[in-house]
Amino acid sequence: MTTVIYRHHETDVPRASAEGDALWLPQPALAELTGWELKPKGLCREAVCVPVPANAADQYVRGDAVNVAAFWQRLGRPVRHAADGTVWVLGDAAADRSQELQNLEAPDFVLPDLAGNPHALSEHRGKKVLLWTWASW
Repeated sequence: MTTVIYRHHETDVPRASAEGDALWLPQPALAELTGWELKPKGLCREAVCVPVPANAADQYVRGDAVNVAAFWQRLGRPVRHAADGTVWVLGDAAADRSQELQNLEAPDFVLPDLAGNPHALSEHRGKKVLLWTWASW
């Protein structure tokens, strides 16, 4: 079982295959997780399509599977994985994160309270909120 973390979602993908720095996801799983789909003109999300390089197509597409790590790097987005390949994180591009910071609105997240009940930041939109963070390191 391979776990993929993208944005605020953690998804187990049973048919994923990790080979070194390559993460092969079945096309339906790629579309469900990220919104990107393989079409004749390349990998597409809404109106944006990124062509698959003809001279390296086998590094991106293999049968029904797409190498998400290679594609993500082609988009200039960070990809990280556990040493054993069981957990992968697909990050957003620095330009996307920078644009989000310009609006001074914190991204939504969900954390449990002391009783274990989940609370989302979006529940408090329109109100003043103090975010207090702490780290042990």
